[in-house]
Amino acid sequence: MAIVEYLNPGRGPYTAEDRALIGAEHARQARARFAGHRGYRPTPVHTLRGFAGTYTAHIKDESLRMGLGSFKALGGAYAVRLMAEREPGGPPFVCASAGNHGISVAAGAAEAGVPCVVYLSEDVPEAFERRLRALGAEVRRSGRHYDDSMAAALRTAEERGWRLVSDSSWEGYTAVPLDVMRGYTVLFDELSGEPSFTAEPAGNGPDESPGAPTHVFVQAGVGGLAAAAAGYVRDRWGEQPRIVVVEPEGAPCLLESARVGKPVRISGGHTTLGRLDCLEPSLIAHRLLSHLADLYMTITDEHADAAVRLLTGHGVALSPCGAAGAAGLLELGDASRDALGVDDRSRVLLVGTEGPVEPE
Repeated sequence: MAIVEYLNPGRGPYTAEDRALIGAEHARQARARFAGHRGYRPTPVHTLRGFAGTYTAHIKDESLRMGLGSFKALGGAYAVRLMAEREPGGPPFVCASAGNHGISVAAGAAEAGVPCVVYLSEDVPEAFERRLRALGAEVRRSGRHYDDSMAAALRTAEERGWRLVSDSSWEGYTAVPLDVMRGYTVLFDELSGEPSFTAEPAGNGPDESPGAPTHVFVQAGVGGLAAAAAGYVRDRWGEQPRIVVVEPEGAPCLLESARVGKPVRISGGHTTLGRLDCLEPSLIAHRLLSHLADLYMTITDEHADAAVRLLTGHGVALSPCGAAGAAGLLELGDASRDALGVDDRSRVLLVGTEGPVEPE
């Protein structure tokens, strides 16, 4: 399968309607709620000079996020807290997960004192199941792939009246996934305390805002993190930063949806990037990214592995999924680099979404 790079022909401005969904104010509200959590602290930003011999990149390292090891600690747990406040002592929470989302939901449910059931497909590593059980969640295995476990979680929620916490959205189910996405924006709001993003720009153009990244490379499964990044970056820094959405070549559901102009389900192919192996995009994420993203691109499993090795040499330990955005920067083709203005003066923001996954 050939690597694909797709410049978004639907690119348009960030609007007041977008801001009502997701932006800097939502990030501040979510961050204020996390501020009182005993495990909360901003995660570090590593500056990688001479990255791949050319770039200066800044990578937000989520590998130590609140003891859960992933940016997802900010999403599911935040949505659960809001739901528990609205309905204290309500019915159990239920979700499907490829690993990290379930851990976040389980942690939030444990804090709220509410039972939680997490559906995992057969291909989710056993390490995630052990961590979920340690948080008090009931784990149920269902089906060979994530979509199978999602169908089982949805069926349980409908039949038993339990509260579904999904990081994806579809017609008729958008409020909870939107809260999950708003939780993710906290990691971008933390950049306000980083010198690399408060200093004057490097001089790449007259339209730059002080401290703005010139480019943001963010990996995507259903697209929640990528859409959170797009909404926050556009609200805070305007239209100048270029946003690149990076997907596995075996599961480019956002790229194909952008091509068609509506969310589509793809057939997919093999990938070891399990937390990014999604065949259908989140409805809200697609709607935001369809006009806020500048480029969609795919990477191979081998590209992600190579990025892991390079980042390790810079002292940053991530899983292949966690390094996928960096792989996108490393593999960006010449034509796309020219179109996006990526060069040795660029100030590139990457998100290291998770640390290394425990061995079986």
